[in-house]
Amino acid sequence: MGVPSRPVRRTDPERRFDLRATALFFLLLAIILCGMAFLVRTAAGAAERHPLWAGSLVVICVAAAQLCRSRWRRFSTARYVRRAAEALEEAAETASDSLDAGGLVPDAAQATARPLAPGEEDTAIDLDSPADYTELDPDGFEHAIAELCARDHCQEVEVVGGAGDLGADVMAVTPDGRRLVIQCKRYGDDHKVGSQDMQRFGGTCFTVHEADIAVLVTTSDFTAPALEYAQQCGIVCLDGQDLHAWRDGAMPCPWERAAIDP
Repeated sequence: MGVPSRPVRRTDPERRFDLRATALFFLLLAIILCGMAFLVRTAAGAAERHPLWAGSLVVICVAAAQLCRSRWRRFSTARYVRRAAEALEEAAETASDSLDAGGLVPDAAQATARPLAPGEEDTAIDLDSPADYTELDPDGFEHAIAELCARDHCQEVEVVGGAGDLGADVMAVTPDGRRLVIQCKRYGDDHKVGSQDMQRFGGTCFTVHEADIAVLVTTSDFTAPALEYAQQCGIVCLDGQDLHAWRDGAMPCPWERAAIDP
């Protein structure tokens, strides 16, 4: 009768304990830790001697880390933000199709760009006083001014205000073919347009935007230095009362007033 043999358990050669490899691993780890400790101590000493340089280095390292993180880690939220931005751009393009040939003036303004019949009222802008313009946000105020330009037969009326507009909020071509550039200042009654506002507009309206007629219209008023500078540069100024009169047809249009005023 044979002696039963015990099954021999095979050992995976890849999982076999290797003393030499383990020793090398811990030796390499110790070298890395010593190197890191040396670098930290050196950096601490340099920071004490040159704090400004150390701070700059930290900022550079943080910026590099953020750059690597943003480049290699792609979050789903970033994709959602891009998709949302694309959707907003598509919506803006769709909305622009409903505007006039100039691209930025509502059709309601074009509908009123004709002589009114006797007894007919202009309903393009339903505002009772200049103070009502202050209830609009800056973008709405710019569009309201553009509607007035379109109502009075300007062509190619565009609202171009926004970041980087260099002082031009509304641009158009007057009925007699002159280039019109308007800056809109929707201020409260206690905030007048000062000379600095006027000088910034005067520095770009003619040289950058090549305006034939430059107009600054506000819901409030102008300081005396601002009016003096505007007269020197040939800028037409419309305060809140003038805006009210222009809307009601009680005064000439700004481009007509430019030919009347000295």
